[in-house]
Amino acid sequence: NTKRFVLYRKYRPQRFHEVVGQEHVIQTLKNALLLDRVSHAYLFAGPRGTGKTTVARILARAVNCLSPKDGEPDNKCVECLEFQAGRAIDLVEIDAASNRGIDEIRALREGIGFLPVKASKKVFIIDEVHMLTKEAFNALLKTLEEPPAHALFLLATTEPAKVPLTILSRVQRFDFRRLAVPEIIEELSRVMKAEEVSAEPAAVALLASHAEGSLRDAESRLEQVMTVGENPITKEKVETIFGLLDTEKIRSVVAALARKDAAETMSLLQRLQEEGCDPHEFARALTRYVRKLLLTRVNPDVTAYFASEFSPEDLETLKAQAAAFHLPELSRLTQLLLSAEFEMKRTPIPMLPIEIALVQFLSGDEKA
Repeated sequence: NTKRFVLYRKYRPQRFHEVVGQEHVIQTLKNALLLDRVSHAYLFAGPRGTGKTTVARILARAVNCLSPKDGEPDNKCVECLEFQAGRAIDLVEIDAASNRGIDEIRALREGIGFLPVKASKKVFIIDEVHMLTKEAFNALLKTLEEPPAHALFLLATTEPAKVPLTILSRVQRFDFRRLAVPEIIEELSRVMKAEEVSAEPAAVALLASHAEGSLRDAESRLEQVMTVGENPITKEKVETIFGLLDTEKIRSVVAALARKDAAETMSLLQRLQEEGCDPHEFARALTRYVRKLLLTRVNPDVTAYFASEFSPEDLETLKAQAAAFHLPELSRLTQLLLSAEFEMKRTPIPMLPIEIALVQFLSGDEKA
């Protein structure tokens, strides 16, 4: 991962105000720092690449900074610099995904007994805490039940449902949200400007929309495209490298289906195959899009839940396309596509089940 996340590490936020999209978390933490009411243990929960570990490291510096300002670490004092460099003797970082055992937690428990060597608080960051073994959880629980005043526990997880309730009840929990497409576009644009790289707006939008709310994933993909050396980066290049599909192509197929234009639908599928589109990626993307059409047709207000995945213009197009179908049609199309996706794994011609599903839909053939 060292090479892969160079960009992400280079532009990792170093102060709270640089963190994107988690204002609700940042404001509460800064208030706690300003009022000197920092809890002994926090759990940061949320999807990957949304800033959990980054915020944990900033908080670790902020509580130990020798001259903090407005709840922010100055990143200049000796404590901040040692924490930033990962050299601080009072910072213990454990990645539970690779160090699940009791030995790490036992070492952690023994370490807790000692006062901080230099800093005012000894900070323990446990990443992917849900991966700990039962014994390790029990050891951690004993520590959280009687936390020493000089210790701060920062737990991070992508799967909070797997963290025992006994642990959850002893921490302050913050939920990190997926980043919206416009937020990711803005960050990628900032990184590209700093790296003196340019890209077509459509290429950046494609990277952002396929990142599933993870800034880290988006930046890692941007880095892969940058290594190709193409400047400006084109949408076609992004599609080729990752086998990604521009939503515009999905919308074109949906528009043809709405018009009941079988010839145009088949022509579009043929063109996609000629362009080297991955049939499985196409099936997934089409099914996801049709599901959103179905939900929007049932209740237009539901678009608020996935608004972050679209630009405002694309969201309006989605609503218009949903209105072009009857509800039973969208329900049937979703079922046909799900069956087709299942069949694709068992056929030597992956696109064939999708072609059959769309023909069945267009012909009104009830045999799904």
